[in-house]
Amino acid sequence: MTSPDLRGRTVVVKVPATSANLGPGFDTLGLSLALYDELEVSVRDQPGATVEVTGVGEGEVPTDESNLVVRAIAHTFEAVGVPLPGLNLRARNSIPHGRGMGSSGAAIVSGIMAAKGLLEGVVDLDAQQLLALANDMEGHPDNVAPALFGGLTIAWVTPEGPRFKKLIVHRGVSPLVLVPEHVMSTALARSLQPQSVPHEDAVFNVSRSALLVAALIQSPELLHAATEDKLHQSYRASAMPETDRLITLLRENGFAAVVSGAGPSILVLGSDPSQRLAAAKLVEEAAQTRWQPLMLAVDFKGATVTRVEPVQQEAATTHSDTPVA
Repeated sequence: MTSPDLRGRTVVVKVPATSANLGPGFDTLGLSLALYDELEVSVRDQPGATVEVTGVGEGEVPTDESNLVVRAIAHTFEAVGVPLPGLNLRARNSIPHGRGMGSSGAAIVSGIMAAKGLLEGVVDLDAQQLLALANDMEGHPDNVAPALFGGLTIAWVTPEGPRFKKLIVHRGVSPLVLVPEHVMSTALARSLQPQSVPHEDAVFNVSRSALLVAALIQSPELLHAATEDKLHQSYRASAMPETDRLITLLRENGFAAVVSGAGPSILVLGSDPSQRLAAAKLVEEAAQTRWQPLMLAVDFKGATVTRVEPVQQEAATTHSDTPVA
């Protein structure tokens, strides 16, 4: 493809945090949460990329072409056969890193959505293509689908590529994420998984994951029973003992508590706002280390990208948020 002239183009991207697995829905279910990373990307004349980071990751993440967001932009441009222009990036991050809230997935989605915005009018990328591009880099569609599309997502893989279904969460569902000071390696968490599990445990999780979908979209009163799991959390408990101890305590007191993603954060799915307040108080009193309670809404919109038109003379800049789906 002939190199298009993208000079002067600027886009602003907003991507939500996520919580994957949700207990029994291992590598399948994901929930989008109203905590956001924001990104501004501008095309420049000089080749290469510079990255300015404020908030989470400031002074820690790479600020050159090795940055994960830049790599996601480059991956998208390469996939559609368009040469990558020079870029200036400004990231304002709020999603905690290494805590099981989808920070790496959000970075990948940020880059792909930025590329989508920059390529507007040159190449059109639909929802299925965006998911495929994100899955190429992340490897697990359940980690990126809720960031892309919002709400509750069911993700699966076919010979033709990853697929998803978005569902709207019942308005009574009130998420609480309890975030510790320590981090957890996703690779380490996955290494603790056995290659096979007992047949009865597999059947147990099939029933609970089906029930969980019903609980999240229709019957929040079933969330405690629906979040039981025998497939992955117990195997990872040794790597995050404080997470395991607090989840056990919360569940014994009637709260639908699970590991958020690969951990070590804890997701509590309250059936009303007062329930998550009680859960946060219980953890504050029982925790041996500091845990930050984040009382978040479910994000229904997913990632958005806005083309920022250059201001000419006294004309105002216009914004038009466009969700993926």
